[in-house]
Amino acid sequence: MSESSFQKKGQTNKASEAARVEALHRIRSAKSSRRSPEAWAAAIENGDRDALSQAITLTESNRLQDLEILTAILKALKPTKSKGVTSNRIGVTGVPGVGKSTFIEAFGQVLLEQGHRVAVLAIDPSSARSGGSLLGDKTRMDALSKKSSAFVRPSPTSTNLGGVASGTYEAILLCEAAGFDRIVVETVGVGQSETAVRDLTDAFLLLMLPGGGDELQGIKRGIMEMADLLIVNKDDGSNRPLARETASQYQQALRLFPPNPGGHTVQVKSTSALEKKGVKEIVNAVNVLIDEWSENGWLESQRKKQRLCQLDGHVHTLARIARWNASKTAASAWTQLQHEVATNERHPLDAAQAWSYIHLEEDS
Repeated sequence: MSESSFQKKGQTNKASEAARVEALHRIRSAKSSRRSPEAWAAAIENGDRDALSQAITLTESNRLQDLEILTAILKALKPTKSKGVTSNRIGVTGVPGVGKSTFIEAFGQVLLEQGHRVAVLAIDPSSARSGGSLLGDKTRMDALSKKSSAFVRPSPTSTNLGGVASGTYEAILLCEAAGFDRIVVETVGVGQSETAVRDLTDAFLLLMLPGGGDELQGIKRGIMEMADLLIVNKDDGSNRPLARETASQYQQALRLFPPNPGGHTVQVKSTSALEKKGVKEIVNAVNVLIDEWSENGWLESQRKKQRLCQLDGHVHTLARIARWNASKTAASAWTQLQHEVATNERHPLDAAQAWSYIHLEEDS
């Protein structure tokens, strides 16, 4: 072997050793910097973005230990009302390709201009096969994510249905504790029955495509009747006449809907998020709605229902986690039930009831 080869090999070994030492240093630093839930909560309230991001990561976990830490952090946070912070939660949904990310970036920039601090929770679909997520929504909001008063965080849906992640509600609370007074939740591209974001937010915006339907499509129940504001996006260029016509059709269809429980008339607006036209009017319309709901009591009534909805959802989630962390006896019974269902020896409903009885016996 030549002298140069020995030198290269020596340099490679030194580089590898340096990388190993650096990695160990990072691991030890991470371990030594572990903070108590109270210190973690204080860091979030002081605007530490790393602490906020790490806490949101806990909301995405299915490990009982992580959820216990998250619960302790949430308990340690001061109520936002005591700090004089009034937050608004805004859900944005629509079919894939409607321009949700582009709209939210323009929408968020208008909110920043009005003096608000904006957090965007972008929910990204997870692969049903691999379980992985691209988490690329932040790259579509490049200008917004660079603002010091904005925070953009993508999260995977994992196995959760309804267009949002299982820990989105807790992520909202964490962002509010960090001082963000406008929380925007971007769902995955959803269909007519996926309305989980309605149970998380104050105002629910539904984005539509020009020519995306007619009056018959508009009067179908489901996600349409859940929206507080309908927005026909991509009102620009050659799409403009079609966008205006689509908005008119939806406005006519909405007249056939029952009265909105919030007491307001649902409006249909058209906008071009790409050209940033009509976005400020939408921000103002949302502000007017939330002000009305704050005065007539609907806002607080809606949040009470949402908290109860979250309770129900967490009970189901923790029941599923408990199954994964079951005792050896229960785990063996679960494996047997799975086998019986897979081989068609037992109906899934019968097996589920049997599993619930096993849990009751263990708890008694």
